[in-house]
Amino acid sequence: MKEIHFYFDFISPYAWLAFQALPKALAGVSHRVHYHPVVFGAMLKHHGQLGPAEIPGKRDWTYRQVMWQAKQQGTDLQMPAAHPFNSLALLRLAVAASGINQQGQPNRYVVETIFKHVWCDGLEATDPDRLATLQAHLFSQPGVSFQDPQSAEVKQLLQQQTQQAIDLGLFGVPSMVVNGQVFWGNDALPMLRAYLEGDVWFESADWRDAGKLPVGIRRAPAAK
Repeated sequence: MKEIHFYFDFISPYAWLAFQALPKALAGVSHRVHYHPVVFGAMLKHHGQLGPAEIPGKRDWTYRQVMWQAKQQGTDLQMPAAHPFNSLALLRLAVAASGINQQGQPNRYVVETIFKHVWCDGLEATDPDRLATLQAHLFSQPGVSFQDPQSAEVKQLLQQQTQQAIDLGLFGVPSMVVNGQVFWGNDALPMLRAYLEGDVWFESADWRDAGKLPVGIRRAPAAK
C-alpha cells in the first residue's frame, strides 16, 4: 500500500479540487492518504512569496480558472463571500477534530466537511456563528475525538506540520508527498498516479536532474 501525505490549507481552491479529485484519480491503486493541515501563509513567508490571490491580474485568473476546473471535473465550487481570508481558525479546528493521538491529522470526513464549509456555500468562511455551528457538528460525530481548537497543543501541532512542510521543501498547496517525492497542484494528480504505478520515467535524468539546471539570471528584490 502506498502512503500519500496530502498537505493543504482550506484557503486554497486548488486544494479543494485536488481533494475531491484524488479518489477517482487514484482508483485501483492501493494507497492510504494522510491529511496534513498547514498554514499556507507561513510557507509563502518562508519563501518570500505572495499567494496567487494577492497578485492583481493573477487573482482574477485564479478565480476564473478554478471555477472552470470545478465545472470540468464536476465538483461544486462557489467562491466564498471574501477571499483570501484568515484560515487559522479552520486549520486549528481540523487539527482539534483529529485528536492529539492522531498527531494533528484529521480524517477525510473532517477535511471534506470544512472544505465544503468554505467552497460550497458562497458565504463568509470565517463568520463566527458559522464556525461555531461547524465546530459543534464536527465534535458531535461518532468516533471523532477532539481538543480545544485554541489549546496550546493544537496550535503546536499545526505549527509542527507547517514546519514539516517547509522542511520538506514544499512551497505551495496542495502538495502530495510519496517516499520523499513531491507532487504539487491539482494538475499533478496524473503525474502522481504514474509514479505510484511505477512509471520508469521517474528513474530518468529528466526527473532526477531537473534541479541541476544552472540559473541564468537572478532578479533583485523589488524596492519597497
